[in-house]
Amino acid sequence: MKDLKTMMSSEDMDWETPQDFFDELNKEFNFQLDVCSDGKNYKVLPTYTKLNNAFDNNWNNDSCGGWKWMNPPYGREIGKWVERASRERGVVALLPARTDTKYFHKYIYKQPNTEIRFIKGRLKFKRKQKVSGSAPFPSMIVIFK
Repeated sequence: MKDLKTMMSSEDMDWETPQDFFDELNKEFNFQLDVCSDGKNYKVLPTYTKLNNAFDNNWNNDSCGGWKWMNPPYGREIGKWVERASRERGVVALLPARTDTKYFHKYIYKQPNTEIRFIKGRLKFKRKQKVSGSAPFPSMIVIFK
């Protein structure tokens, strides 16, 4: 039960994308940059990490053109990541499907050139080097075209 409590809190914000789920999206988008890794859980190289902060870098520079992958930390700062992705465009984001949030309504819902794909069922994220049970929340893919 303790693990569920941690999963529902902002104590642990890193939810590593399931590899098979990512691989299917990568076939469609051919990602050129991972903008939110912790340095170990990246899905694409190059990647931005906590030391090489995505907020201090241009996501659309010549060496990283094309689609960007974003699975941001799921804590209180997630709105900042969503706002940045909405400004950058060419970003595919894996997000919790929290349709009641301010960031969802301001940067995602009914926004031009933005597509939402709700994911059926619950993803099984890798957390702290092991696969957890199903996530305690639904997920969605948001494509900022």
